[in-house]
Amino acid sequence: MANAVTDSIDTFFEEHHIEPPRFDYNMKYSLTTLILLFFSFSFIGWIWEVGLHIAQAGEFVNRGVLFGPWLPIYGSGGVMILLLLRRFFHRPVLTFFLNMFLCSGIEYFTSWFLEATKGVRWWDYSGYFLNVNGRICLEGSVIFGLGGCAIIYFLAPFLGNLYKRIIPFLKVLICIILIALFSLDTAHSMIHPNTGEGITDDMKVRELPPAKLKH
Repeated sequence: MANAVTDSIDTFFEEHHIEPPRFDYNMKYSLTTLILLFFSFSFIGWIWEVGLHIAQAGEFVNRGVLFGPWLPIYGSGGVMILLLLRRFFHRPVLTFFLNMFLCSGIEYFTSWFLEATKGVRWWDYSGYFLNVNGRICLEGSVIFGLGGCAIIYFLAPFLGNLYKRIIPFLKVLICIILIALFSLDTAHSMIHPNTGEGITDDMKVRELPPAKLKH
């Protein structure tokens, strides 16, 4: 099936005289590149959630626990996908489902951890089809599965090639600055997390007693 899809794509490019992008899916990523990818995926996730809220509610809301333009759940998930699942790139259907399961596990654990430590839910899928304790749902898992495929087949190799062009000294400097800003944001948010109307999907912050947490 994967070969048939690949052949169809190659035929489309040939018929329309389009030079398809060529990526090395087995490229080695340096530590600095992985750090930059983490922040890139975190920023893309922030853009996605902020843009989605603007489309649904018509207003800008700074989504996430932190105050900066990054959602680390997307960054860590993206890097884990790249490190653990890109070996299956030649089997796109399997890759999609593995992305679904991995991302759903990360999202479920993050939801539980934040609620256990902060007593607050930053998202709640209770009204969604096939949700599990309101922490994950089928719709979100499918979106994450597609997003994971986008990371493996396009974003990571594209950005990886782009970041290779940055001179090493500047690359390290950028990583240090980003890590410093992220660390300050994280330290501040541990005491004063980003909360307020519009932060959760149901347009309000739900404060729940720790004793009633659902695992």
